[in-house]
Amino acid sequence: MISFVLSLVILLLGYVFYGRLVERVFAPDDRKTPAVAREDGVDFVPLKLWKLYLVQLLNIAGTGPIFGALMGACFGPVVFLWIIFGAIIGGGVHDYMCGMISERHDGASIAELSGVYLGPMAKWAMRLFSVVLLLLTGTVFVTSPAALIAQLTPAFLNRPFWIAVILIYYLLAAIWPIDKIIGRVYPVFGGVLIIMAVGIVFGIIRGGYTVPELTLQNLHPKDLPVWPFMFVTVACGAISGFHSTQSPMVAKCITSEKQGRKVFYGAMLSESVIALVWAAGGVAFYGTTGGLQNALTELGQSGAVYDISTGMLGTVGGILAVIGVVVCPITSGDTAFRSARLILAETTKLDQKSIRNRIILTVPMLVFGAVMTQIDFNVLWRYFSWSNQSLAMIALWVSTEYLIKTHKNPFASLITAVPASFMTGVCLTYILMAEEGFRISGYTAYPIGIGFAVSHFIFFILLIKCRDKVHPHLPKLHSESKEL
Repeated sequence: MISFVLSLVILLLGYVFYGRLVERVFAPDDRKTPAVAREDGVDFVPLKLWKLYLVQLLNIAGTGPIFGALMGACFGPVVFLWIIFGAIIGGGVHDYMCGMISERHDGASIAELSGVYLGPMAKWAMRLFSVVLLLLTGTVFVTSPAALIAQLTPAFLNRPFWIAVILIYYLLAAIWPIDKIIGRVYPVFGGVLIIMAVGIVFGIIRGGYTVPELTLQNLHPKDLPVWPFMFVTVACGAISGFHSTQSPMVAKCITSEKQGRKVFYGAMLSESVIALVWAAGGVAFYGTTGGLQNALTELGQSGAVYDISTGMLGTVGGILAVIGVVVCPITSGDTAFRSARLILAETTKLDQKSIRNRIILTVPMLVFGAVMTQIDFNVLWRYFSWSNQSLAMIALWVSTEYLIKTHKNPFASLITAVPASFMTGVCLTYILMAEEGFRISGYTAYPIGIGFAVSHFIFFILLIKCRDKVHPHLPKLHSESKEL
């Protein structure tokens, strides 16, 4: 329990001190934000700080910090270190920079920002990559809650019925003004997510469960290597590329750049607290990593969450668990389709003030999603985790380029280049070793992955040294962008 408590303290200190350092590097000022300068009543809508925080938390979280943390906990308490330092040095920086750079470019998506800082080819590649990832996310988060709701309702309310209901909701959430549905519903369920985590902590203490102390030993029952598998298994709660598609949506709603640390960095570290709680709760409840692994295999992720919640909190826990595993995936799916609409709008230049244009972009995506719900996603979904972390890696390199080009001290970009290099090594090593990848042994994959990461970091240093030759001027999307 001492390791768990210390982990929570470190996350708090990370927000206070490292978060402030990141904020100082970015240097927020008093310029008008897109929510103020471009308010349109649809996507650019000023929201209050507490709503921004809770919307961002649910945007990026969903069931990610629950399911991913439980699977990551199978490696043992070593997962605490990844959640803590992955979030403070990686995920928090990633989310803050993606949100704030987007804000400085009129709420542009990660795809558009890739074009500005990595070139036109990167923009088109990221447009395709981002939309596919978002459609995959949205579709999967139709099928999983629909299947669970069908089990809890009368037989005539079957899975296809609930798929249709969820897709109708997705249509409304994707095209309606952000403050009408998302701005009203998300704060409620963001609160539920927090209450679930607080409840698990209470259950651990009340039930006298033992949270194992920190050890670097790999305790995975199947001897799955910590590097790189744990770093891909636990995405939400540490660092996740999906967040780079969500932060620009909230960047359109902040009313001051100085809200950024609380909204983006703060929500990310809050998600990490939730992940830490569920990682600790999973191992504590089942006693060993082997017991947790068996539960995940036999009951599935949703079943394990229900088992832990009811076991620790009784009926109340069961109700919270059902709300969590049904509502949280849906709140990831709706914003996935909304973000995809915004990326397509940037690509097609269709004005989104018109509801007709919003429908034109959204309906085909939902039809695609409906068709894809009939396909077995088991194989395809195995690529999601790797694709997700690859997106995080690219977003960090975009952020690095932004700081190199705009900051008076280019070495300030180390705050993004270090985690970017690390994730470069993780992503390549994973795809080389994974079953869905090339299945190369660790003896070969490790030096290749590490060498790839080191080479990128060396290139980054060289880029800094010749910055003035390579980047004689800074291209801008935002009419008020300026050097820091």
